[in-house]
Amino acid sequence: MNASTEMQHRRDVARRVVDEAAAEALALFRRRGELIVDAKGPQDFVSTADRRIEAMVRERLAALCPGEAVVGEEEGGEAAERYWIVDPIDGTSNFLAGSPLWGVSLGFVVGDRPVAGAIRAPVLGEGLAAAEGAGVLLNGEPFRRPVPPAALQLMSMGESLGEDLEASIALQRRLRERRWIVESFHSTSIGLLFCALGRIEGHIQPVTTMWDIAGGAAVCREAGLTVEIERHADGAYAIRAGTPGLLAALG
Repeated sequence: MNASTEMQHRRDVARRVVDEAAAEALALFRRRGELIVDAKGPQDFVSTADRRIEAMVRERLAALCPGEAVVGEEEGGEAAERYWIVDPIDGTSNFLAGSPLWGVSLGFVVGDRPVAGAIRAPVLGEGLAAAEGAGVLLNGEPFRRPVPPAALQLMSMGESLGEDLEASIALQRRLRERRWIVESFHSTSIGLLFCALGRIEGHIQPVTTMWDIAGGAAVCREAGLTVEIERHADGAYAIRAGTPGLLAALG
């Protein structure tokens, strides 16, 4: 298959798998009180829902893309030059608290660059899928990011207990001084979803993981936004995704 056909195939696989996983995750969300919850660390939770959804995604990818490498937040895996990466429930704390702001994310990565992926917010009923050169789909239909009538200066910022607190405070202060309204959704997928939908001008996160960002990064880039991903020396990542106005404000 040629490159264009492959990218469309990757987009459609990501959308299909994420839509199926999101439907199952939504069913589990509605009976979340029955789930077993463990703490992996401070403010870092995992439930039987996370594990069940990841297993489902792995099973579907094995059937649709046999032999391809898969990495997941819960079960790990070995990254290759080309691999799938899944965050089964991005925003587990929100999920467990009953908030609608959580998502399912799946990306396809080539050479440390997300090139295809899908993200879905099951409670909100919204999902985007995209691949380089293949366009963006919103709930399966072609989508173009709208241009707001004015620069509203709304953006989101992810947080991590592992980031430099003083640097984070300084960044937020700089943004506020430049009249930006800084939201925090506690879910990278939601931040990137809202960014791609045009509800905010961008999402930044100084410390994150590839499973958090892969699906959303591919979607945002194909939606016409600038996406910059940096890998830290310890293996963690940083992402800046947004409009030229936001990236200029970051300095």
